[in-house]
Amino acid sequence: MAVKNSIKAIPLSSIDSATFTGAYQLLSGAAGITNACFMLRITNNSTVPVTVSYDGVNDHDFVLNATTLVVPPSTISQPNNFLANFAQGQKVYVKGGAGVGLVYLAGYFQPSAG
Repeated sequence: MAVKNSIKAIPLSSIDSATFTGAYQLLSGAAGITNACFMLRITNNSTVPVTVSYDGVNDHDFVLNATTLVVPPSTISQPNNFLANFAQGQKVYVKGGAGVGLVYLAGYFQPSAG
């Protein structure tokens, strides 16, 4: 499928760290990310560190408070692949202790031509 020579952003999602209970909660929304993204960015603008999961069970990453995690799968694709993207519908979860401030998820994709 041909793609346009441009990029678009998925809708920004967020969660209030005051709602954290120590269990994983959805950051991406119930349907997951709206498009296959070549880059996801998690910005932890809260007072507590968060653990990130892409399946809601296993710990996959960690983001200190007041920092940002950028995951660009297209730059880390295998040699035989043209590129790698996070799949449309991929869910992103975070957990931590209750804090003050929001945690944000942003993503970018290349739209289809046509």
